[in-house]
Amino acid sequence: MQISFKGKKVVVTGASRGIGRSIALAFAAEGADVAICARGAPGLEAAEVELKRHGGTTFAMPCDLAEASAPASFVAGAVSALDGIDILVNNASGIGMRDDESGWRASIDVDLMATVRTTQAAIPFMEKAGGGVIINISSISGFRAVPRTLPYAAIKAALVNYTMGQGLALAPKRIRVNGIAPGSIEFPGGVWDNRKASDPQLYQRTLDSIPWGRFGTPEEIAKVALFLASEMGSWITGQTIAVDGGQLLASKTGPSATLPAS
Repeated sequence: MQISFKGKKVVVTGASRGIGRSIALAFAAEGADVAICARGAPGLEAAEVELKRHGGTTFAMPCDLAEASAPASFVAGAVSALDGIDILVNNASGIGMRDDESGWRASIDVDLMATVRTTQAAIPFMEKAGGGVIINISSISGFRAVPRTLPYAAIKAALVNYTMGQGLALAPKRIRVNGIAPGSIEFPGGVWDNRKASDPQLYQRTLDSIPWGRFGTPEEIAKVALFLASEMGSWITGQTIAVDGGQLLASKTGPSATLPAS
C-alpha cells in the first residue's frame, strides 16, 4: 500500500526546524496541504518556502503557544487557510530542563497545555469531517527516570498518558490519537548539535548508549508520523511508539543520558 495524503489537511506545531519541520515537509511531499507555526519568524518563513515547493496550500503563523489563546488562534487560521483539518501533530516543546520554576513552567505551558489546547481546538473540525488523526510528540525520557531533566521527562510522561486517554475518549468520534517518543535526535542547531561543542563528554556518552551507534534524524521520526497518520495505521490508537534505535532498551541495562529530542 502506497502512502498518500493528497487532499488531506495537516497542522503541525513547532515546525520551523528539526522534527516538526521534517514532519511538515514529509506530509507536503505526499500531497498534503500543511499549516505550521513556531515562535521564530525567520525559521518559520524558511520552512514555509520549502513547503511551497511541493505545490500544496500552505499556511504559516508565528505564535507563542505558551500563551493560552494562541493554540485556538492558530488552529482557526489553519482551518481557514486549508479549509479544514484532518491531521494534527503536536510537536512544540518548551524544552524545560532545569528543576526550577522556569523549567517547569516551560514544559507545562508548551509541551502539555499547548498540546491540550491545540487538540481541543482541532477536535470539533475533525468531528465535523467524520474523523481525523492526532499525533503527540513525546520522548523516551517519558518512559524512565531522568534526574537531569526532571520537568521535561515528567511532562513527556504526562503526554504518554494523555495520548492513551484521548485515544479511548475520541474513538467514538473516529479520531485516532497516538504518540511518538523519539530518542536522541541530532540536526543542525538542535540540542545534540550544540552539545557536541558545549559538552563533548555528554555527547559521546549518549552516543555510546545508542545500540545502532549513531543519533537519530528528524526524517526518521517523520516516517513514523506518516505511517501513524495513514490507513496503514488505521487500527492503532492510544499508543506511543519509541523511535530511538534501541536507546531505551539499552538504558534498562546501564546508565545513559537522555536530553530533549528537538
